[in-house]
Amino acid sequence: MRRACPTALCGLLLAVIGAGAASAHPHVFVEAKAEILFAPDGVVQAIRHRWSFDEAYSAYITQGLDKNGDGKLSSDELAELAKINVESLPDVEFFTAAKLNGRKQEFGTPGGEVMSFDGKILTLTYTLPLKNPAKARSFGIEIGDPTYFVAFNIVDAPDAVVTTGAPEGCLVRVSRPPKLDDDTQKRLAEADITATPDVSGLEITTRALVACP
Repeated sequence: MRRACPTALCGLLLAVIGAGAASAHPHVFVEAKAEILFAPDGVVQAIRHRWSFDEAYSAYITQGLDKNGDGKLSSDELAELAKINVESLPDVEFFTAAKLNGRKQEFGTPGGEVMSFDGKILTLTYTLPLKNPAKARSFGIEIGDPTYFVAFNIVDAPDAVVTTGAPEGCLVRVSRPPKLDDDTQKRLAEADITATPDVSGLEITTRALVACP
């Protein structure tokens, strides 16, 4: 994955620097869910991502978006923000890697982006299609940011990673990275906010595997 950050996330970083906030990595936290979409013939078509951002980022990035002043943010008011976020994701390879039957997959143009805000948490949902859909004996995904600018966590819940339309007998297994030890967390927290931290050797991404008969 490329060492870059989406436009909106880069804007957050610049704001943090400008405010003189304490250095720390990561800068944004995301609680993630994923839905693997199958066609009726068993072909894997796309990944439907659902990313919920932490309260601090959500509050920052939604400032000034309540155009009608009703104290709420509608999907229409968030539409432009959703568009900007999704359009910038190719620069970081969608924070997603996928292998179908052991072969690395490329992605097509994402779509169906929608943002919602519950007053505290901003959530982005969008569909990421495979460029070359195919039937799968195994389909693995990895979600995360190798630069650790954004910390992704696939939620610990029954619907963390699910399938829709999958052939009978397909099973899903989620593998989460181990918690970073105190020394590593301290090192990352003290790292220069303008620099990419050294996370070599660290397991910071979450994997999920769909296995089909």
